[in-house]
Amino acid sequence: MKRAVILLLCPLLALVSAVGAQGEPALYIDVNRSLGPISPYVYGANYGPLQTVPLDLADEAQQSGIRFLRFPGGRWGDLNNLQHFHIDMFIKLARQLGAEPSISVRLEGGTPEAAAELVRYTNIERGYHVRYWAIGNEPNLFDDYTTEDHNRQWRAIAEAMLAVDPTILLIGPDTSQYSGNPATDPRDSLGRDWVREFLRANGDLVDIVAVHRYPFPRSMANPVTTIDDLRQNAPEWSRILPALRAVIRETTGREDLPVAITEANSHWSKSIGGEATPDSLYNAIWWADVLGRLIRDGAFIVGYFDFQSNPSRGGWGLLGSYEVRPTYYTYQLYQRFGTELVYAASSIHDLSLYAALRQDGVLTVMVVNLGDEPQAYPLTLDGATMTGPAEVWRLDAEHRAERLDDLDLRDGPLSVPGQSVTLYLIPITR
Repeated sequence: MKRAVILLLCPLLALVSAVGAQGEPALYIDVNRSLGPISPYVYGANYGPLQTVPLDLADEAQQSGIRFLRFPGGRWGDLNNLQHFHIDMFIKLARQLGAEPSISVRLEGGTPEAAAELVRYTNIERGYHVRYWAIGNEPNLFDDYTTEDHNRQWRAIAEAMLAVDPTILLIGPDTSQYSGNPATDPRDSLGRDWVREFLRANGDLVDIVAVHRYPFPRSMANPVTTIDDLRQNAPEWSRILPALRAVIRETTGREDLPVAITEANSHWSKSIGGEATPDSLYNAIWWADVLGRLIRDGAFIVGYFDFQSNPSRGGWGLLGSYEVRPTYYTYQLYQRFGTELVYAASSIHDLSLYAALRQDGVLTVMVVNLGDEPQAYPLTLDGATMTGPAEVWRLDAEHRAERLDDLDLRDGPLSVPGQSVTLYLIPITR
């Protein structure tokens, strides 16, 4: 069965969006409450033909921790035809990074025949065995295009691709600005909801339901985004995937479809150089919290936009032209995060807590302080006993995912500075 690879996440679906119950301690972890495996593809990014990994950053690229690479991320793929050499170069990069490749075929201006040829070249002739494929990018932004146009064209292309290689997994609809709020989610000119109509028409063919989200700027008339804007935005991300799952159930009756956010960042514009633009330190802290929320809610894929960008193209990239940007270090911390999610809850305002077990049994605890002030609270642990000091890794104004002195959390409260991400690696017995 071609869906076997993604059904491992199904036990997680009943437990996603876990939050602290009344009466629990301020910072609480129950190691015995497993929330299931974490998909490695939540550590994903977008990459396109207009991007280049600078030679001086080749080592940083290889050590980025990116495990899923979407190509060609963004609008380029619906304005241009992918050539065979594009595929060859992309696969080479994905293999260098150790990332799972994903390819989006052209929708606007594309044809079933052209899409089928790309699958044939990639998986039959070249034997690249690319499993994850998408059709188009943000079709709700096409001119004079309706949900009916999209659903008909998407299906024709999907069937042609599957005829060439029935083992591929299809991602869709990749619509923009999905927030889980029906009042604001994208609709076509006739008022029809893009995601709902897509699932009604193509829920039998799609394998992973994906949307995009960029919350800022709210308006080009007032494009400045502040630290407080990002701080207040973070909780929004906890409703996106539960809302998407509810729509899937309502329209298809299915509970087994994985969900993804294949493009995301704080800004959809080319903002750069501000206190809360994608190239800022606070963006890295905000993204650490957003990514933790999406992991907790059982995302199968999360594609940060994007892997690399020159300053002229905005501050999106984890890599710039000559340096890595702060959000790169968010992924350096998450590389050390465990693979089995366990229940963790914080009742402290602006302080988020995520926990996972490594395969060697070490408990990994990610603490994100979105607030400006230091916070200190005892950590209550059920289902396990700490057996020694914890390794401490931190991202803040003074540290770039650096290891600090070990700390024995049995001796006092868990204390973190303002605007910081701290990872604790705690030895335990169960």
